[in-house]
Amino acid sequence: MMNFKDYDIGPYYDEMFEAPNLPRPGAKLLAEKLESLSQDEILARQEAAELAFFDMGITFTVYGHTEGTEKIFPFDIVPRIIEAADWERLDRGLKQRIHALNLFIDDIYHDQKIISDGIVPADVINTAEGYFKQCQGIDPPGGVWCHITGTDIVRNDAGEFCVLEDNLRSPSGVSYVMANRLILKRTFPQVFAAAGVRPVEDYPAHLLQTLHDVVPARVSHPVCALLTPGIYNSAYYEHSYLAQQTGIELVEGRDLIVENDTVFMRTTRGLERVDVIYRRVGEDFLDPTVFRPDSLLGVPGIMEAYRKGNVTLVNAPGTGVADDKVVYAYVPEIIKYYLGEEAIIPNVPTYLCWRESDRAFVLDNLDRLVVKAANESGGYGMLVGPHSTQEEQDEFARRIKAKPRNYIAQPTVQLSRVPVIVDHGFEGRHVDLRPYVLYGSDIRVIPGGLTRVALKKGSLVVNSSQGGGSKDTWVLSR
Repeated sequence: MMNFKDYDIGPYYDEMFEAPNLPRPGAKLLAEKLESLSQDEILARQEAAELAFFDMGITFTVYGHTEGTEKIFPFDIVPRIIEAADWERLDRGLKQRIHALNLFIDDIYHDQKIISDGIVPADVINTAEGYFKQCQGIDPPGGVWCHITGTDIVRNDAGEFCVLEDNLRSPSGVSYVMANRLILKRTFPQVFAAAGVRPVEDYPAHLLQTLHDVVPARVSHPVCALLTPGIYNSAYYEHSYLAQQTGIELVEGRDLIVENDTVFMRTTRGLERVDVIYRRVGEDFLDPTVFRPDSLLGVPGIMEAYRKGNVTLVNAPGTGVADDKVVYAYVPEIIKYYLGEEAIIPNVPTYLCWRESDRAFVLDNLDRLVVKAANESGGYGMLVGPHSTQEEQDEFARRIKAKPRNYIAQPTVQLSRVPVIVDHGFEGRHVDLRPYVLYGSDIRVIPGGLTRVALKKGSLVVNSSQGGGSKDTWVLSR
């Protein structure tokens, strides 16, 4: 039998157990079920789940790996459970955050009152890689800039949720949320039914509704499309999956053409007008007449069509200004400035290396801090101090001194853990959580999200591109 008798929760917040052999109330059913199964049965269910992922072609791409482009996303069948009261707070906090960030982006591309009022320094905005002067003065439908957000949240050793970073450009991973759920419902059907797990399967319907909510004003039957960079992009599986699930067209730049400031799609029946484009192509490559002239991924003239209100781009070009990790540090003040409220979900304390005093502290404490590049993602450009060598710390010290604006540092958060299946039983592994937020006519948070797992024992790096895996996330309704 596999049981939790020897499961060590360690000095961390354990998502499933509040004390050794004492499951949290919402996890009691699951713990009992797992302990009722033989080791062979649990391993067989894990193997069946992995086979299902393989058969469904649920993959992602790791750049630079030579032994094959596409990988099966590692998956563990023990779900992470979030109790209803915890989720209610997260839901309110995420809605508050996205509301304020949209007001912030709109202000930045119009009057910049938050700068003139001295809340956010102008230099921080002007040097942000995600800030595009070309977007100044644009009015997206409903004033919504960021329609789709994936916010990374961690739980510390005290059990408190904190925001680690905001992903407002092209957050990936929601397709794995739905795939994980599909497989877990087969793996533990009775526990799933009895536990009162809130559904996530309606995400594609909500995504489509969000696209319809932001159509150009005069369109009654909108045509929507998802613009992908193509098959070599790491998230191409997700692009094709979302297009298929929402029933919209999957297009590349070469499939679109702009005539008379209107975007058309090439089809076998001729040109068809497109009204809303969910773009998974970054601003740099979106329109070679406005951004990078050497881009072969974008569509010449699409920005002018957008500026004239003939097509809606989702997310709006320019949202990356709020995705910058230096701007992230100001989000509690941004919430206070626009909404007059304290942040419901706090940030992780953050040191900004462009401030002289912060930089001196960071350089003196590289062995204890996590250092991140302001515009990198996927776990790249990052130093986890306690797990780093002296050579790595020296290299980051050099980088910080050369370009202080590009680096932030945070204390090493002892992320919460969840049991995973190993050869001989269960062991705790660190996790984070990426809930997804949709903003069209209103703000909707999908109950759950992608729980990413640092599969390597002791590791704090959960990114799939760095060898992390995932779990299904069960948000309980009661």
